[in-house]
Amino acid sequence: MQAKTQLFPYFQPIISVASGKIVGYEALARQYDDKGKVVSAGALFSSAEVDAKTRIELDRQVRWQALEKFSELADTQSYLALNISAAWIENLRQLNTLPTLRMLDELNIDRRRIIVEISNAHVDPQKLKQIVQRYRKHGLSVAIGDFGAGASQLERVIAIQPDIIKIDMRLFKLATKGGIAGDIIHMISRLGKRTGCRIICEGVESDEAFLFSLNCGAQFMQGFLFAKAEADFQHAELYEQHIASLRTKFLKNTLVKVQKKVSAINTTKTLIYKLAETLQDDFNLNELVSWNFTDSGVIRFYLCNNHGDQISPDFNFKENQWFTDPRKIGFNWSWRPYFFQLLALENCGDRNRVVTSERYMDFETSLLCKTLSLRLDSERILLVDTVSGD
Repeated sequence: MQAKTQLFPYFQPIISVASGKIVGYEALARQYDDKGKVVSAGALFSSAEVDAKTRIELDRQVRWQALEKFSELADTQSYLALNISAAWIENLRQLNTLPTLRMLDELNIDRRRIIVEISNAHVDPQKLKQIVQRYRKHGLSVAIGDFGAGASQLERVIAIQPDIIKIDMRLFKLATKGGIAGDIIHMISRLGKRTGCRIICEGVESDEAFLFSLNCGAQFMQGFLFAKAEADFQHAELYEQHIASLRTKFLKNTLVKVQKKVSAINTTKTLIYKLAETLQDDFNLNELVSWNFTDSGVIRFYLCNNHGDQISPDFNFKENQWFTDPRKIGFNWSWRPYFFQLLALENCGDRNRVVTSERYMDFETSLLCKTLSLRLDSERILLVDTVSGD
């Protein structure tokens, strides 16, 4: 049986969070199984029984079919993402010979509507960089697929500086359950913001997963919540109302959470201002027990001079009692953002401000914490570690 009769493309919609519209499609290779059911052809491309030459031929045949059908799409604003294995790139002998570009010319497709999605990590970064530069020179965008699966992914980001990062489906599903996987997704989202990458969350299969994606800052979604890959393209507005209702739900839920967080922060800040006032003179640590430190989340406080040197012991709060720990006297914290940001604000005339750090894991308690800094007097700065409820 000829390879071209075995494989054919299906198209899965990619949804814009902001507009609610289908903005593009990912082309996926499909084949019929022994029972005539349409199944993924992914196993065929990774099979050791299929030689590299045959895999490349199959890949090009499916790509041509996908582009041919895409060229007939009435919606000229949508884009098409084509998967190109890094293994195929590794086998490419002449960088000047890129079949996709020839196909686009033959079908008269605007190259700006095509995204080359590169999956798998096993490829020479320098060669990958050269190919990406050639694609970009001809107007194509470049995405990294399955980001978070495998090892040397950051090396690829540095090498090709992608336009799009698509979060690995398995990592995304794990992240929706919380834990460190969720922190990794947030880190990737921040990376995207810093580098100008658009983020696509793949594998969005429920309202909860969609809301999680919004919380992570993803601009685009792809998954069974909207549609599986199908043989035909769909109306761009098909999911617009569904997306609008989910955005409304997200705003409502997030507003409640943020209001609670702001209320808790204000309560803690009020307590910290009171503590700062008390520390102006000699104080009795035991008298602080009667304050509402348990509900505030405060676990310790200490004092630094203007150079960042810790000049007091740690005053630790645990089980409604205070304990003194002098081991960090003399440590310097001037390199911590919450310290130099406070000084910078003061130098700009903004005084009496509580500066809050990002969330971090406290080594001693293994709790997620934040540090709050506040000017105590002309010579001293108050630092307060609190449990983070984020």
